[in-house]
Amino acid sequence: MRIGCPKEIKNHEYRVGLTPASVRELTSRGHAVLVQTDAGAAIGLADEQYAAAGAQIVPDAASVFAQADMIVKVKEPQPAECAMLRPGQILYTYLHLAPDPGQTLALIASGAICIAYETITGPGGGLPLLAPMSEVAGRMAIQAGAAHLEKSKGGMGVLLGGVPGVAPAQVVILGAGVVGTHALQMAVGLGAKVTVLDKNVDRLRQLDLVFGNRISTLYSNVQSVEEAVLGADLLIGGVLIPGAAAPKLVTREMIGRMKKGAVVVDVAIDQGGCFETSHATTHADPTFMVDGVVHYCVANMPGAVARTSTFALNNATIGHAVSLADKGWQQALRDNVHLRAGLNVANGRVSYAAVAQALGHEFSSAESLL
Repeated sequence: MRIGCPKEIKNHEYRVGLTPASVRELTSRGHAVLVQTDAGAAIGLADEQYAAAGAQIVPDAASVFAQADMIVKVKEPQPAECAMLRPGQILYTYLHLAPDPGQTLALIASGAICIAYETITGPGGGLPLLAPMSEVAGRMAIQAGAAHLEKSKGGMGVLLGGVPGVAPAQVVILGAGVVGTHALQMAVGLGAKVTVLDKNVDRLRQLDLVFGNRISTLYSNVQSVEEAVLGADLLIGGVLIPGAAAPKLVTREMIGRMKKGAVVVDVAIDQGGCFETSHATTHADPTFMVDGVVHYCVANMPGAVARTSTFALNNATIGHAVSLADKGWQQALRDNVHLRAGLNVANGRVSYAAVAQALGHEFSSAESLL
Protein backbone atom coordinates (compact mmCIF):
# COMPACT_ATOMS: atom_id res chain seq x y z
CA MET A 1 0.00 0.00 0.00
CA ARG A 2 1.08 3.60 -0.59
CA ILE A 3 0.76 5.59 2.64
CA GLY A 4 0.89 9.38 2.65
CA CYS A 5 1.80 11.77 5.47
CA PRO A 6 1.10 15.45 4.69
CA LYS A 7 2.29 18.42 6.71
CA GLU A 8 -0.40 19.67 9.10
CA ILE A 9 -1.90 23.02 8.13
CA LYS A 10 -4.16 23.87 11.09
CA ASN A 11 -3.14 27.00 13.03
CA HIS A 12 -0.06 26.31 15.18
CA GLU A 13 -0.26 22.54 14.59
CA TYR A 14 3.28 21.16 14.56
CA ARG A 15 2.58 17.50 15.20
CA VAL A 16 3.04 15.00 12.38
CA GLY A 17 1.12 11.82 11.59
CA LEU A 18 4.16 9.55 11.21
CA THR A 19 7.56 9.64 12.88
CA PRO A 20 10.61 8.20 11.09
CA ALA A 21 10.31 5.13 13.32
CA SER A 22 6.70 4.64 12.20
CA VAL A 23 7.76 5.05 8.58
CA ARG A 24 10.38 2.35 9.05
CA GLU A 25 7.76 0.07 10.60
CA LEU A 26 5.68 0.41 7.43
CA THR A 27 8.48 0.29 4.86
CA SER A 28 9.98 -2.79 6.50
CA ARG A 29 6.72 -4.57 5.67
CA GLY A 30 6.96 -3.65 2.00
CA HIS A 31 4.74 -0.56 1.97
CA ALA A 32 5.65 2.71 0.25
CA VAL A 33 5.48 5.87 2.36
CA LEU A 34 5.22 9.40 0.95
CA VAL A 35 6.08 12.23 3.33
CA GLN A 36 5.59 15.90 2.46
CA THR A 37 8.79 17.89 2.72
CA ASP A 38 9.31 19.50 6.13
CA ALA A 39 6.31 17.62 7.58
CA GLY A 40 8.17 17.09 10.85
CA ALA A 41 10.76 19.85 10.64
CA ALA A 42 9.13 22.02 13.31
CA ILE A 43 9.72 19.32 15.95
CA GLY A 44 13.21 18.33 14.83
CA LEU A 45 12.29 15.48 12.48
CA ALA A 46 14.22 16.25 9.30
CA ASP A 47 13.48 15.01 5.79
CA GLU A 48 16.81 13.15 5.92
CA GLN A 49 15.56 11.07 8.85
CA TYR A 50 12.41 10.15 6.95
CA ALA A 51 14.41 9.29 3.83
CA ALA A 52 16.74 7.09 5.89
CA ALA A 53 13.66 5.24 7.18
CA GLY A 54 12.62 4.52 3.60
CA ALA A 55 10.18 7.34 2.88
CA GLN A 56 9.89 9.16 -0.43
CA ILE A 57 9.92 12.92 0.19
CA VAL A 58 7.40 14.77 -2.00
CA PRO A 59 7.12 18.54 -2.46
CA ASP A 60 3.53 19.31 -1.48
CA ALA A 61 0.29 18.02 -0.02
CA ALA A 62 -1.31 17.65 -3.44
CA SER A 63 1.36 15.07 -4.35
CA VAL A 64 0.72 13.15 -1.13
CA PHE A 65 -3.06 13.05 -1.55
CA ALA A 66 -2.89 12.23 -5.28
CA GLN A 67 -0.59 9.23 -4.88
CA ALA A 68 -1.46 7.69 -1.50
CA ASP A 69 -3.98 4.93 -0.83
CA MET A 70 -4.07 5.90 2.86
CA ILE A 71 -3.54 9.33 4.42
CA VAL A 72 -2.22 9.41 7.99
CA LYS A 73 -2.67 12.75 9.79
CA VAL A 74 -3.08 14.21 13.25
CA LYS A 75 -5.82 16.84 13.07
CA GLU A 76 -9.08 16.75 11.15
CA PRO A 77 -8.70 17.58 7.46
CA GLN A 78 -9.15 21.23 6.63
CA PRO A 79 -11.45 22.19 3.70
CA ALA A 80 -8.56 22.24 1.22
CA GLU A 81 -7.55 18.75 2.33
CA CYS A 82 -11.10 17.38 2.22
CA ALA A 83 -11.27 18.56 -1.39
CA MET A 84 -8.24 16.38 -2.25
CA LEU A 85 -9.70 13.17 -0.83
CA ARG A 86 -11.14 10.68 -3.31
CA PRO A 87 -13.55 7.71 -3.19
CA GLY A 88 -12.06 4.64 -1.55
CA GLN A 89 -9.03 6.49 -0.13
CA ILE A 90 -8.43 5.79 3.58
CA LEU A 91 -8.17 8.75 5.95
CA TYR A 92 -6.75 7.79 9.35
CA THR A 93 -6.68 10.72 11.82
CA TYR A 94 -8.59 12.56 14.54
CA LEU A 95 -11.94 13.75 13.15
CA HIS A 96 -14.21 14.96 16.02
CA LEU A 97 -17.20 15.11 13.68
CA ALA A 98 -20.13 15.57 16.08
CA PRO A 99 -19.64 19.36 16.51
CA ASP A 100 -18.45 19.86 12.91
CA PRO A 101 -21.25 19.53 10.32
CA GLY A 102 -19.18 21.17 7.59
CA GLN A 103 -16.34 18.67 7.80
CA THR A 104 -18.83 15.79 7.99
CA LEU A 105 -20.54 16.89 4.77
CA ALA A 106 -17.18 17.28 3.04
CA LEU A 107 -16.09 13.78 4.06
CA ILE A 108 -19.42 12.32 2.94
CA ALA A 109 -19.01 14.05 -0.43
CA SER A 110 -15.44 12.76 -0.81
CA GLY A 111 -16.44 9.10 -0.73
CA ALA A 112 -13.33 8.40 1.38
CA ILE A 113 -13.00 5.81 4.14
CA CYS A 114 -12.64 7.94 7.28
CA ILE A 115 -11.35 6.26 10.44
CA ALA A 116 -11.23 8.42 13.57
CA TYR A 117 -8.58 7.89 16.22
CA GLU A 118 -10.91 9.15 18.94
CA THR A 119 -13.57 6.42 18.56
CA ILE A 120 -11.30 3.37 18.24
CA THR A 121 -11.82 1.28 21.34
CA GLY A 122 -9.46 -0.96 23.32
CA PRO A 123 -9.64 -4.56 24.55
CA GLY A 124 -9.82 -3.36 28.15
CA GLY A 125 -12.31 -0.60 27.37
CA GLY A 126 -11.45 3.05 26.97
CA LEU A 127 -10.18 4.91 23.92
CA PRO A 128 -6.49 4.06 23.57
CA LEU A 129 -5.76 6.37 20.62
CA LEU A 130 -7.38 9.31 22.37
CA ALA A 131 -5.76 8.54 25.73
CA PRO A 132 -2.21 9.82 25.03
CA MET A 133 -3.49 13.19 23.84
CA SER A 134 -5.93 13.32 26.76
CA GLU A 135 -3.00 12.71 29.10
CA VAL A 136 -1.11 15.60 27.54
CA ALA A 137 -4.18 17.87 27.51
CA GLY A 138 -5.02 17.11 31.14
CA ARG A 139 -1.55 18.04 32.28
CA MET A 140 -1.44 21.10 30.05
CA ALA A 141 -4.83 22.28 31.37
CA ILE A 142 -3.27 22.92 34.77
CA GLN A 143 -0.21 24.62 33.27
CA ALA A 144 -2.41 26.87 31.13
CA GLY A 145 -4.83 27.56 33.96
CA ALA A 146 -2.06 28.43 36.40
CA ALA A 147 -0.49 30.81 33.88
CA HIS A 148 -3.78 32.57 33.13
CA LEU A 149 -4.58 33.06 36.81
CA GLU A 150 -1.77 35.61 36.68
CA LYS A 151 -3.06 39.18 36.73
CA SER A 152 -1.19 40.14 33.55
CA LYS A 153 -3.16 37.51 31.64
CA GLY A 154 -6.58 38.51 32.96
CA GLY A 155 -6.74 36.26 36.00
CA MET A 156 -7.31 37.19 39.61
CA GLY A 157 -3.62 37.08 40.48
CA VAL A 158 -3.59 33.84 42.47
CA LEU A 159 -0.66 31.43 42.78
CA LEU A 160 -2.02 27.91 42.29
CA GLY A 161 -0.23 26.37 45.25
CA GLY A 162 -0.29 29.41 47.54
CA VAL A 163 2.55 29.99 49.99
CA PRO A 164 2.85 29.42 53.75
CA GLY A 165 0.21 31.52 55.42
CA VAL A 166 -1.79 32.06 52.20
CA ALA A 167 -4.39 29.59 50.96
CA PRO A 168 -3.84 27.79 47.64
CA ALA A 169 -6.19 28.12 44.68
CA GLN A 170 -9.34 26.02 44.50
CA VAL A 171 -9.19 23.79 41.41
CA VAL A 172 -12.37 22.04 40.28
CA ILE A 173 -12.17 19.25 37.71
CA LEU A 174 -15.29 18.03 35.92
CA GLY A 175 -14.71 14.43 34.87
CA ALA A 176 -12.48 11.77 36.41
CA GLY A 177 -11.40 10.11 33.16
CA VAL A 178 -7.98 10.37 31.53
CA VAL A 179 -8.04 14.18 31.24
CA GLY A 180 -9.34 14.65 34.77
CA THR A 181 -6.90 12.21 36.33
CA HIS A 182 -3.85 13.80 34.73
CA ALA A 183 -5.07 17.29 35.56
CA LEU A 184 -5.60 16.11 39.13
CA GLN A 185 -2.05 14.77 39.38
CA MET A 186 -0.60 18.06 38.21
CA ALA A 187 -2.81 20.21 40.43
CA VAL A 188 -2.07 18.14 43.53
CA GLY A 189 1.64 18.23 42.71
CA LEU A 190 1.55 22.03 42.60
CA GLY A 191 -0.17 22.20 45.98
CA ALA A 192 -3.64 23.32 44.91
CA LYS A 193 -6.83 22.45 46.76
CA VAL A 194 -8.56 20.06 44.34
CA THR A 195 -12.14 18.83 43.92
CA VAL A 196 -13.03 16.31 41.22
CA LEU A 197 -16.58 15.45 40.13
CA ASP A 198 -17.83 12.42 38.22
CA LYS A 199 -20.89 10.19 37.97
CA ASN A 200 -18.79 7.02 38.26
CA VAL A 201 -18.56 6.38 42.00
CA ASP A 202 -16.15 3.48 41.50
CA ARG A 203 -13.76 5.84 39.73
CA LEU A 204 -14.08 8.40 42.52
CA ARG A 205 -13.38 5.64 45.01
CA GLN A 206 -10.19 4.69 43.13
CA LEU A 207 -8.98 8.28 43.17
CA ASP A 208 -9.79 8.58 46.87
CA LEU A 209 -7.71 5.49 47.61
CA VAL A 210 -4.73 6.95 45.73
CA PHE A 211 -4.90 10.58 46.82
CA GLY A 212 -6.72 10.34 50.15
CA ASN A 213 -7.34 13.63 51.91
CA ARG A 214 -5.24 15.56 49.36
CA ILE A 215 -8.37 15.83 47.19
CA SER A 216 -12.15 16.00 47.56
CA THR A 217 -14.41 13.82 45.41
CA LEU A 218 -18.04 14.63 44.64
CA TYR A 219 -20.76 12.77 42.79
CA SER A 220 -21.72 14.90 39.82
CA ASN A 221 -25.25 16.27 39.74
CA VAL A 222 -26.72 19.67 38.96
CA GLN A 223 -26.36 20.96 42.52
CA SER A 224 -22.85 19.67 43.20
CA VAL A 225 -21.59 21.01 39.86
CA GLU A 226 -23.10 24.44 40.53
CA GLU A 227 -21.68 24.67 44.05
CA ALA A 228 -18.23 23.55 42.95
CA VAL A 229 -18.14 25.87 39.94
CA LEU A 230 -19.06 28.91 42.01
CA GLY A 231 -16.21 28.20 44.44
CA ALA A 232 -13.57 27.56 41.78
CA ASP A 233 -10.55 29.71 41.02
CA LEU A 234 -9.63 27.33 38.19
CA LEU A 235 -12.24 25.12 36.49
CA ILE A 236 -11.22 22.26 34.18
CA GLY A 237 -13.80 20.70 31.83
CA GLY A 238 -12.75 17.15 30.96
CA VAL A 239 -16.04 15.40 30.17
CA LEU A 240 -16.29 13.14 27.13
CA ILE A 241 -19.02 11.05 25.53
CA PRO A 242 -17.19 9.00 22.86
CA GLY A 243 -17.83 10.41 19.40
CA ALA A 244 -20.72 12.63 20.55
CA ALA A 245 -20.98 16.31 21.36
CA ALA A 246 -19.89 17.11 24.91
CA PRO A 247 -22.70 17.77 27.41
CA LYS A 248 -23.07 21.40 28.52
CA LEU A 249 -22.53 20.97 32.25
CA VAL A 250 -21.80 24.62 33.06
CA THR A 251 -24.41 27.17 32.07
CA ARG A 252 -23.85 30.79 31.14
CA GLU A 253 -25.69 31.75 34.32
CA MET A 254 -23.14 29.81 36.40
CA ILE A 255 -20.25 31.49 34.59
CA GLY A 256 -21.81 34.87 35.38
CA ARG A 257 -21.78 34.05 39.10
CA MET A 258 -18.17 32.79 39.24
CA LYS A 259 -15.40 34.80 40.87
CA LYS A 260 -14.11 37.63 38.71
CA GLY A 261 -10.72 36.66 37.34
CA ALA A 262 -11.40 32.93 37.65
CA VAL A 263 -10.11 30.78 34.78
CA VAL A 264 -11.95 28.01 32.93
CA VAL A 265 -10.14 25.54 30.67
CA ASP A 266 -12.47 23.58 28.37
CA VAL A 267 -10.52 20.49 27.32
CA ALA A 268 -13.72 19.09 25.77
CA ILE A 269 -13.75 21.87 23.15
CA ASP A 270 -12.79 19.43 20.36
CA GLN A 271 -16.22 17.86 20.92
CA GLY A 272 -18.01 21.20 21.23
CA GLY A 273 -17.09 22.05 24.82
CA CYS A 274 -18.82 21.40 28.14
CA PHE A 275 -19.37 25.08 29.05
CA GLU A 276 -22.19 27.01 27.38
CA THR A 277 -19.91 30.02 26.96
CA SER A 278 -17.12 28.13 25.18
CA HIS A 279 -16.01 28.54 21.61
CA ALA A 280 -12.83 27.20 20.07
CA THR A 281 -9.68 29.32 20.22
CA THR A 282 -6.14 28.90 18.91
CA HIS A 283 -2.65 28.90 20.36
CA ALA A 284 -2.14 32.29 18.70
CA ASP A 285 -5.14 33.79 20.50
CA PRO A 286 -6.00 31.30 23.25
CA THR A 287 -8.38 33.15 25.57
CA PHE A 288 -11.45 35.35 25.74
CA MET A 289 -13.48 36.85 28.61
CA VAL A 290 -17.10 36.24 29.52
CA ASP A 291 -18.49 38.07 32.56
CA GLY A 292 -14.99 38.63 33.93
CA VAL A 293 -14.04 34.93 33.65
CA VAL A 294 -11.02 33.95 31.52
CA HIS A 295 -11.88 31.19 29.01
CA TYR A 296 -9.04 29.05 27.62
CA CYS A 297 -10.56 26.89 24.86
CA VAL A 298 -7.71 25.92 22.53
CA ALA A 299 -8.94 23.14 20.26
CA ASN A 300 -5.59 21.38 19.84
CA MET A 301 -3.90 21.83 23.19
CA PRO A 302 -1.34 19.01 22.74
CA GLY A 303 -0.07 20.83 19.65
CA ALA A 304 1.76 23.22 21.97
CA VAL A 305 4.06 20.38 23.07
CA ALA A 306 4.16 18.92 19.60
CA ARG A 307 7.24 16.72 19.89
CA THR A 308 6.09 14.93 23.03
CA SER A 309 2.59 14.61 21.59
CA THR A 310 3.76 13.25 18.24
CA PHE A 311 5.77 10.42 19.76
CA ALA A 312 3.01 9.58 22.27
CA LEU A 313 0.41 9.53 19.49
CA ASN A 314 2.48 7.37 17.15
CA ASN A 315 2.95 4.81 19.91
CA ALA A 316 -0.83 4.42 19.96
CA THR A 317 -1.65 4.69 16.25
CA ILE A 318 1.02 2.72 14.41
CA GLY A 319 -0.38 -0.73 15.21
CA HIS A 320 -3.67 -0.05 13.46
CA ALA A 321 -1.90 1.77 10.62
CA VAL A 322 0.13 -1.38 9.96
CA SER A 323 -3.02 -3.50 10.06
CA LEU A 324 -4.83 -1.22 7.59
CA ALA A 325 -1.84 -1.24 5.27
CA ASP A 326 -1.27 -5.00 5.47
CA LYS A 327 -4.89 -6.11 5.10
CA GLY A 328 -6.76 -3.23 3.48
CA TRP A 329 -9.48 -1.41 5.41
CA GLN A 330 -12.29 -3.93 4.92
CA GLN A 331 -10.39 -7.00 6.12
CA ALA A 332 -8.67 -5.04 8.92
CA LEU A 333 -12.06 -3.88 10.22
CA ARG A 334 -13.61 -7.34 9.87
CA ASP A 335 -10.76 -8.80 11.94
CA ASN A 336 -10.78 -6.18 14.71
CA VAL A 337 -13.97 -4.96 16.34
CA HIS A 338 -12.04 -2.21 18.14
CA LEU A 339 -10.65 -0.75 14.90
CA ARG A 340 -14.13 -1.14 13.37
CA ALA A 341 -15.42 1.28 16.02
CA GLY A 342 -13.22 3.94 14.44
CA LEU A 343 -15.10 3.98 11.14
CA ASN A 344 -17.04 7.27 11.11
CA VAL A 345 -17.71 7.90 7.40
CA ALA A 346 -17.34 5.49 4.48
CA ASN A 347 -18.48 5.55 0.86
CA GLY A 348 -20.61 8.63 1.49
CA ARG A 349 -22.35 7.19 4.55
CA VAL A 350 -22.11 8.09 8.24
CA SER A 351 -21.14 4.94 10.11
CA TYR A 352 -20.86 6.16 13.70
CA ALA A 353 -24.18 6.34 15.52
CA ALA A 354 -23.39 9.27 17.82
CA VAL A 355 -22.27 11.41 14.86
CA ALA A 356 -25.35 10.53 12.84
CA GLN A 357 -27.59 11.38 15.79
CA ALA A 358 -25.80 14.65 16.62
CA LEU A 359 -25.91 15.93 13.02
CA GLY A 360 -29.15 14.41 11.75
CA HIS A 361 -27.64 12.06 9.17
CA GLU A 362 -28.87 8.60 8.31
CA PHE A 363 -26.81 5.94 10.09
CA SER A 364 -25.24 2.96 8.32
CA SER A 365 -23.48 0.43 10.54
CA ALA A 366 -19.83 -0.31 9.86
CA GLU A 367 -20.74 -3.97 9.34
CA SER A 368 -23.11 -3.05 6.51
CA LEU A 369 -20.30 -1.23 4.68
CA LEU A 370 -17.71 -4.01 4.82
